Amino acid sequence: MKIAIGIEYDGSRFHGWQSQPSGDTVQDYLERALASIAGEHVRLVAAGRTDAGVHALAQVAHFETAAVRRDSAWVRGVNSLLPQAVAVQWAVPVAEDFHARYSAASRTYRYILYNHPVRPALHHGRLGWFHLPLDPAAMRAAAAHLVGKHDFSAFRASECQAKSPVRTLRSWAIEQRGAHLSFEFTADAFLQHMVRNMIGCLVYVGKGQHPPDWIAELLASRDRRQAAPTFSPDGLYLAAVEYAPGWKLPAFATSIILSPEQVLV
Repeated sequence: MKIAIGIEYDGSRFHGWQSQPSGDTVQDYLERALASIAGEHVRLVAAGRTDAGVHALAQVAHFETAAVRRDSAWVRGVNSLLPQAVAVQWAVPVAEDFHARYSAASRTYRYILYNHPVRPALHHGRLGWFHLPLDPAAMRAAAAHLVGKHDFSAFRASECQAKSPVRTLRSWAIEQRGAHLSFEFTADAFLQHMVRNMIGCLVYVGKGQHPPDWIAELLASRDRRQAAPTFSPDGLYLAAVEYAPGWKLPAFATSIILSPEQVLV
């Protein structure tokens, strides 16, 4: 039997999604809890691997098991064995050809940035922060260059294991509410550190260090060394993973930050 689960987590409490020898990743904690309920070893496959410090509002994963349990056992039963910073939101049986990663049509990441001279305290770890004034109009003009199918080598981590640097960025949005900026990107898939590197470059444009057309030059260069440093993971959220309606996956009822007007600072 194949089961799909929806997961929400605070990434600041873990060393990323992917399993590591330390056992202190989201995948490690979930697999141990699922194995306890299933009575057998369980291996999860996720829609996307988030880095250490990156959060998820709507991560999707699947696993296979011979165990027959109520759907509620994969939710409330598993959650009773998990740290408070991660929770399964739903669990449903899926067709054998479903794959959390390869069946996904797109992923959406959202970055919440606090643009203020003084760092935040109440939402430390859940917001990015930049102290100098930023120009949203300039950043929007720069972000427009990212749309479409491109070689994103200038925005990928040196240790990225993706076979191809080519990705299709379908849409973007940059919104401002007071001191809060919300960046949203939807693509077929993302490279390691791609969103954080795009944010770093947009911040460079926003503070006036480069003109908006610099983003187009970076894409053309395919040279990571010419881009801005990788931005903090604190404000980055895996906000949505889109699947065809035929898979009949439940919707998420997320409980964390979605947009600047929902940030309570």
